[in-house]
Amino acid sequence: MTSAAENLYRRHGWAWVALTAALAAHVADEALNDFLSIYNPTVEAMRERLPWWPMPTFTFGVWLGGLIAAVILLFLVSRFVFQGRRAMVPLSYVYAGIMLLNGCGHFLGSVYMRGAMPGVYSAPLLIAASVWLAMSANRASESRRTRQALS
Repeated sequence: MTSAAENLYRRHGWAWVALTAALAAHVADEALNDFLSIYNPTVEAMRERLPWWPMPTFTFGVWLGGLIAAVILLFLVSRFVFQGRRAMVPLSYVYAGIMLLNGCGHFLGSVYMRGAMPGVYSAPLLIAASVWLAMSANRASESRRTRQALS
C-alpha cells in the first residue's frame, strides 16, 4: 500500500473517530437536557395515530446504557477504518447519513417546538463530522478504484 493510500485511510479513520466523539457529546447533551421527556411522549403520540409506528420508548438507564455501548463499539470499529478495510466505506456512508439526519432532526424539532430541543447544542458537531466522514469515505473509495484501474 502506498503512503498516499495510507494517508487517505488515516484521514478516513480520524473522520470516523471525530463523528463518534461528536456522537458521544450528543449523547451527553441529550442526557443532561432530559431528551427522553420529549422523545417518549412523541413516540406514544405517534403510536396512537399510527399503530404500526416502529419506534420504542425507553427508560433512562436502558437508553443511556445502549448509547454508551454503541459509542464504545463505534470507537472499537475505528480500527478497521484506519486499516482501510473495504467494508468500512459503505458503513461510513450509512453512519454519516444517520448522524446527519439525527443532527438535522434536532434543528427541525427545535424550530417546531419554538425552543431548544435537547441535543440541539451538539447537533452542529454531528452535522459537520457526518459531512467530513462522508467526504473522507468518498476519497478513500475513489483512491481504491483508481489503484484497481491502474493495476
